[in-house]
Amino acid sequence: MMRRKNAILTTAALATAAVLGLAGCSAGAGSSSGGDGDTPTTATIALTGTPTNLDFTTTAGSAIPQALMSNVYEGLVELDQSGEIQPLLAKEWTVSDDRKTYTFTLQEGVTFSNGDEFTADDVKFSFDRVKTDWVSSLKAKMDVVDSVDVVSPTEVAVTLSTPSNAWLFSLATPVGAIFSEDGVADLANTPVGTGPYAVEKWTPNESLVFDTRDDYWGEAPGVEQVTLKYFADATATTNALQTGDVDAIANLQAPELLSSFEADDKFVVTTGTSSGEVSLSMNNKAAPFDDVRVRQAVLYALDKQAILDTAWNGYGSLVATYATPTDPYYEDLNDKYPYDPEKAKELLKEAGQENLDITFTVPTRPYAQAVSEIVVSQLKDVGINAKIESAEFPAVWLDKVFTQHDYQLTTVLAVEARDILTVFNDPNYYIGYDNSKIAPIAAEADAADEAGYIEGMKQVSEQIVDDAASGVLFLFPNITVAKAGLQGMPENAIIEALDLTNLSWK
Repeated sequence: MMRRKNAILTTAALATAAVLGLAGCSAGAGSSSGGDGDTPTTATIALTGTPTNLDFTTTAGSAIPQALMSNVYEGLVELDQSGEIQPLLAKEWTVSDDRKTYTFTLQEGVTFSNGDEFTADDVKFSFDRVKTDWVSSLKAKMDVVDSVDVVSPTEVAVTLSTPSNAWLFSLATPVGAIFSEDGVADLANTPVGTGPYAVEKWTPNESLVFDTRDDYWGEAPGVEQVTLKYFADATATTNALQTGDVDAIANLQAPELLSSFEADDKFVVTTGTSSGEVSLSMNNKAAPFDDVRVRQAVLYALDKQAILDTAWNGYGSLVATYATPTDPYYEDLNDKYPYDPEKAKELLKEAGQENLDITFTVPTRPYAQAVSEIVVSQLKDVGINAKIESAEFPAVWLDKVFTQHDYQLTTVLAVEARDILTVFNDPNYYIGYDNSKIAPIAAEADAADEAGYIEGMKQVSEQIVDDAASGVLFLFPNITVAKAGLQGMPENAIIEALDLTNLSWK
């Protein structure tokens, strides 16, 4: 039984998106070989941005699913590198004529890393558990599920309360992860999944070590062990690669350092696409951003191309909201708020908010540090005086901004795929956007046929942009640098997962 081998979608160098990171404790390929001249048997990947624990069912942030999805946990389906839904733990499925019941035929001979056999009971347990035990806001993606019925050990029927265009796609994200009932006692430290890797060692803030499973049901990776190694900043990751302490950097956070790798044939640089938006989030429930004119003024005040060129060396692309080019309902809305400082000043005067003082809460992430000073300078030109308040990421930022909503303006890299409704269709989300206009449109679109879904979601995007609910500074590029002999690093970051299942050395 063969595990999927995803095709790599080659893109031009102005790609898109990204994710957060993790850590490791081995020394890289040079020290992990079987002997002089032997092919290495391990790989060490450098990232920035450590997860606070290993339980994405209760803890927000993309660093946890980045490490665990595809590698430790699997779902019934997955996304390939072009963003298409492919079978995984489900061999196939059928959909009823009313589009409400999905019947999945499951792979056989699959076991969890604790030895438990995977059956339809685990699917029911996992899907039901989203509603009962999950704390993460992602749980809302399962609200449409009315019932999960075990037909046989290898067949499960899921009935939705209404047809949903988005639900099957959601199964490829963390909310679709399959758990064993005997394996959820300590998810924060000991994840148990059906994937090709098992967690060997978790050292918070330092490293996460995966061992390749001998009993994996599919095609095993070409390495025996993978270490994810956390670094405090982007410069440290590049230094580690240059000195041989790591074998690759996933999602390089310092594009200005690329030239040294591009000129060296010992390394391979790839730039791919993804769904990560570097947001400029305005708290719609807090003054002064509870006034649409102030939010619109901010968007007119920003020269986003200059921000992209200065902060990220021109890597990435411009989008107006959280609908990205890999989404079926994407449309280019960049012209809605052209760079127009005079228009921004007019709106601020109309709102009675001239010489405005605000606090800009900036997480301690490379992209955030890079964009913040430029944003502050451009806002100052129109009479908005933004004071930068640094927030340690993830712990402080997640608590202060995401949980307590105690902020006025912030920026964060939002990497969840197709997250426009997650962000804007919930007034209790940290953005605080009044979703009363888009909620009925989104509901009707989700239950419509494909054409109706696309048209409805375009209307949702247009309304969000009209309301200047929040901005997107640019769509993040997925830049990977690896030793020339390491193969299988994913070029694109379509969802949060850093899929390391195809790693091997040549």
